[in-house]
Amino acid sequence: MIRRNPNGDLPAIHSNAFIDPTAIICGKVIVDRHVFIGPYAVIRADETDDHGNLHPIHIGEGTNIQDGVVMHSKDGGPISIGKHTSIAHRAIVHGPCQVGDRVFVGFNSVLFNCTIGDGCAIRHNAVIDGMTLPANFYIPSTSRIGPDTDITAFSESVSDTNLQLVQGYKRIQNEL
Repeated sequence: MIRRNPNGDLPAIHSNAFIDPTAIICGKVIVDRHVFIGPYAVIRADETDDHGNLHPIHIGEGTNIQDGVVMHSKDGGPISIGKHTSIAHRAIVHGPCQVGDRVFVGFNSVLFNCTIGDGCAIRHNAVIDGMTLPANFYIPSTSRIGPDTDITAFSESVSDTNLQLVQGYKRIQNEL
């Protein structure tokens, strides 16, 4: 399903990309040529920052976004996925996040607020939180890389933002 967000942004999808009919692509999303987006993937660019700004989610040429992947960004932050990258089944890419070219992100892995260099391999069930990985870096399965911090303020911000999304989507629900 291709749909607009409450700001009116529609995805820009190259005619040579394939998006499974069960996937949801919403808002300010740019999909380049020869991209594969698998069943039940959700790619949603609909949150804005305090000034109403929203950066796109951009998926580079030849990349595959596999079954059940979720991409979303807090406060309108950018997500950029490079060329010829694989985001495997049920992975989560939560922006702001930049993923380079020829990267592999394993099953059920989570990327949050990070930069992943070209050629990195992140194996299954890994978590990368708030870090920058240099090119060609390898992360073993079940690894967690990132700071241990108090998430109280973040949790409250997520709750407030989703209340705003309720209002925006209720306003356009009859248009969907």
